[in-house]
Amino acid sequence: MNADKWYDFIKRKEYLIVIREKLSDLDPRYNTTYVNMFLLIGTDSALLIDTGCGLFPLKPYIREFINDKKLFVVNTHSHFDHIGANGEFNEVFIHEKEHKSITVPLDLSFLKELTNDYVKLFEDRNYVLQPANKVTILEENQVFDLGNIVVKYIYSPGHSPGSISLYTNKGELFTGDLAHYGALFLPPKDQCFTVLESITKLIALCEMNNIEEIYPSHEDFLTNKALLTDLFSILKNIDNFWESRKADKFNKSWVIEIKKFKFFIKVGMKERREFREFLKNN
Repeated sequence: MNADKWYDFIKRKEYLIVIREKLSDLDPRYNTTYVNMFLLIGTDSALLIDTGCGLFPLKPYIREFINDKKLFVVNTHSHFDHIGANGEFNEVFIHEKEHKSITVPLDLSFLKELTNDYVKLFEDRNYVLQPANKVTILEENQVFDLGNIVVKYIYSPGHSPGSISLYTNKGELFTGDLAHYGALFLPPKDQCFTVLESITKLIALCEMNNIEEIYPSHEDFLTNKALLTDLFSILKNIDNFWESRKADKFNKSWVIEIKKFKFFIKVGMKERREFREFLKNN
């Protein structure tokens, strides 16, 4: 096992590199195959969207692509598979609602339950991921000017309280974990309106800025606006599919499969007794 086999680098455009990890090889319990990171390389500087699982060093590969250019690093949110290599970088940007959680070491002891060879690589680090040297809160109108590429962010909560998406002046939208096909992790059902609100914002953003290409942080790394419209139309009618739900003990979620989506809807406080009974009887 080595980093060369763990990371997959795809040159999508002259200025856009897709970096993929196979999350299912590390922890299959999330029902997710791929983690997608994105490196945007401008004429003056570069920007890395997320830092992955942190299983192997990432920074040396980034430097090979950008040489001595200044690098900005942005986390779309604070889940472990998006901040794993933060400790390799001097500064990382994140939304204020998830700022505090990535300023301290992250405990990965839950991985001890697994026995694969990848998990064993975390043993030498005592199942702890180190934070970046400096964690900076994204300003309300933060703009990253990379030279010929301008990157802005839009607050898009739902998957997590501080989730963001990023978009460029060249017509790309990076949705983080808010929207992708496959296993989609959502808040409790009575809070899913936040997801719908964020999706509505992104659809409007796409229309206003003529955005045609959507790059999610999981599974297919390239799709289009149909992802957002499909997700919105299904999620707003989730009550119609509620009786088909199953229970996932590890993720503490209700699971509903609809077309290309597998929704993991977090169990709310009032549903805990019902969830325990559901697990017992099914």
